[in-house]
Amino acid sequence: MNIEYTVQIWKEGDQYIAHTMPLDVMSSGKTPEEAKRAVKEAVELFIATAKDVGALNDILEECGCRLFQS
Repeated sequence: MNIEYTVQIWKEGDQYIAHTMPLDVMSSGKTPEEAKRAVKEAVELFIATAKDVGALNDILEECGCRLFQS
């Protein structure tokens, strides 16, 4: 499954914060690259969990996304 999202990264104190839109998932790291890797992992876990509990379609719909079956 491919989900396109935008990652915004900014510095707060000694940490870099990464935030994905439109999924609204956040993570952090000591460098921008570390924060980006951490948020990618967080998105993957978020999607897997949403799928496991049967909420993925509803979440994607809320974000303005659609799931296409191939």
